[in-house]
Amino acid sequence: MATWGVPPDAAVPYDEMGLFHENAAEFGLPYDGPPTVARLAVEVAPGRRLSALRWGEGPPELVFLHGGAQNAHTWDTVALALGRPLLAIDLPGHGHSDGPAEGSTDTASNARDVASAIEQLAPQAQGLIGMSLGGLTALAVTDARPDLVRSLVLVDITPGVDEQKASAIVAFVDGPESFPDFDELLARTKQFNPTRSEASLRRGILHNALQRSDGSWVWRYRRFLDRSGPMDSSALWEAVDRIQAPVLLVRGMRPQSVVDDADEAELLRRLPTAQVARVEEAGHSVQGDDPLELARLIDEFVPAPT
Repeated sequence: MATWGVPPDAAVPYDEMGLFHENAAEFGLPYDGPPTVARLAVEVAPGRRLSALRWGEGPPELVFLHGGAQNAHTWDTVALALGRPLLAIDLPGHGHSDGPAEGSTDTASNARDVASAIEQLAPQAQGLIGMSLGGLTALAVTDARPDLVRSLVLVDITPGVDEQKASAIVAFVDGPESFPDFDELLARTKQFNPTRSEASLRRGILHNALQRSDGSWVWRYRRFLDRSGPMDSSALWEAVDRIQAPVLLVRGMRPQSVVDDADEAELLRRLPTAQVARVEEAGHSVQGDDPLELARLIDEFVPAPT
């Protein structure tokens, strides 16, 4: 059985904080040198910690929650485009965070952990931004701890998203447990992400997978993956009814999106004050497909303090 840890002669080098220039180059962002980014860890329960990336030197103005099977680096290009102090959290069982208290997709459990991390690291943040599982978790945080959420951005997610709508994502997440080499892992990732550049997918893999001592690769989230039952987030519609903070739904409009017109209509029926922005050149991963437009929308919805 393979053990964790990269072999000394690993063919694929990885420097976690050394890839930001690639993000900038791919999307034409100015780059004057490495941004100020630090990896932090906070205890959210005895013996359990969440990890996060803190961008900038001032108090975080924004908090970001990634989708299932992703990690905090999914927001790198958005963070570069924003140029604002912010916090990107690795959800429980993802990235560099410890395993979850319950299932890795349990939004109530995740919300308790995330609320604790926000309280410790970004208590004055003006916006909570969540994509997919991170968006459902953000909804649960907003319901349980409204004092921590001054505005909410949902990226291609509503409680109406179910297993059928997310079938392509589920198929990818539930794929092979390991891969014999990096090329095979990259090939499968390209198959399920046809709109993304190979460079961005390669970068994403390096942030989101581990090489074991036998040279094989495994996704970080596979260590804690919980697929014990079908995805059902419909109960969170009741949380939408109780929201007092301003809400923006950002929809990807390519076929890879998981939000449909009925989801958008139901959100607006329950929360008529919500705003909706449609991003034509994005699928489910708006932050990957059109990060500059997403950054613009966030900046407009949650403006920087003057």
